[in-house]
Amino acid sequence: MMKRGSLAVILTLVTVLAILLVLAGLDLSPGPADSTSVPPEEKTGTTAADSGSLRLRQERGRYLAQLANCMGCHTAQGGQPYAGGKELPTPFGTFITSNITPDKQTGIGNWNEQDFWKALHEGKSRDGRPLYPAFPYTEYTKISREDSDAIFSHLQSLAPVAQENPSGRIQFPYNFQPLLSLWRFIYFKPGVYQADSGQSGEWNRGAYLVQGLGHCSACHAERNPLGAVVGAAGGETLGGGQIMGSNWYAPSLTSSFEAGSAGWPLDEIARLLTTGVSLKAATSGPMADVVRQSLQHLTAEDARAMAVYLKSLPESAQPPPPPQAINEQGRAWLERGSAIYEKHCKDCHGSSGEGAPGIYPPLAGNRGVVMTPPVNAIRSILIGGYPPSTSGNPKPYGMPPFAQVLRDDEVAMVLSYIRTAWGNAASLVTRDQVDKSRVGLH
Repeated sequence: MMKRGSLAVILTLVTVLAILLVLAGLDLSPGPADSTSVPPEEKTGTTAADSGSLRLRQERGRYLAQLANCMGCHTAQGGQPYAGGKELPTPFGTFITSNITPDKQTGIGNWNEQDFWKALHEGKSRDGRPLYPAFPYTEYTKISREDSDAIFSHLQSLAPVAQENPSGRIQFPYNFQPLLSLWRFIYFKPGVYQADSGQSGEWNRGAYLVQGLGHCSACHAERNPLGAVVGAAGGETLGGGQIMGSNWYAPSLTSSFEAGSAGWPLDEIARLLTTGVSLKAATSGPMADVVRQSLQHLTAEDARAMAVYLKSLPESAQPPPPPQAINEQGRAWLERGSAIYEKHCKDCHGSSGEGAPGIYPPLAGNRGVVMTPPVNAIRSILIGGYPPSTSGNPKPYGMPPFAQVLRDDEVAMVLSYIRTAWGNAASLVTRDQVDKSRVGLH
């Protein structure tokens, strides 16, 4: 057994190391006397050509900010765009997004391009303070300096919003800054995306959008208990994982048994990304929000580039193990589920789970239905299944919520029936799984 004195020495050494890491991570170099950016249109000697160039850069920055989904995170429900205040719950506490309008007191009106680049590329605030990776700089670090400057130019063109947002409620010990610097030292490696010379320009554009601006691995990656993506620092993985702070699972983009698209036509992948629906699938939950807020704004060229890259991802998963044999109690469970399906589901999804093309998705052979864990299917029954309303699909059909209609055991029964009928072969759903999936419902 370790003596108390020895334990105290070790704790002291760990603390000293963490403090040294903080000091090493801080940017202590003297900055300019006044780093306030003067908007280019206010500078003396600005020509019409300069103004036109500025407008083009701001317009490009607006597009890039949409692809990065900046407004989606930095806008509270019912709040002013980009003024922050949105709560982001995580296992480490609740983060509050910041005001990134050009207000000088409460926003980023006193920032310059270098300050903004440092935040995206290095994960540091204007004062050199390390940022928590709830702000996905672990992916944004791959954004080019040119694109970073364009996004900043767009944000500086917005109307300032004076809105002081509260600080996040981060739990101990995660609110201890030396630990954050230690985390960054182990798990974060800054680096702009480097093109693969063995791939086409279209493929590289898609990789850049998926890995950087789109920050897809922020959701579609497995994370360890400290919130870091499982794999080498700076590596790219899209193997699926539980979305931190939510009851949703982001399926693997490299598995044909989850959300992999290797066997899909490019047009169908692009259609799903930009409209939220396709002949093969429909988005719901957090992904529907991403499509509505961000991906529907993709140009046709960028949507195709992302599709090319996603289609090229190598298969990474083995077929799921066959479900266990169903006993007599399980068969009774399924019979009751069949009756619930007949009453609540058959009119839209069909007697054989065939659905209605372009209206209601099929349940037979539906990867989202048989996926493990079944949390997404449970949540869709509880809160409803709503593809996003997009310019390419402005009036999507949706499924009403059943959280107040069906008990936990009834949700488990009907989903168990769906997961084992019409050629589907997945495990049964339990009452406890449904009960846990109700957490966070409003």
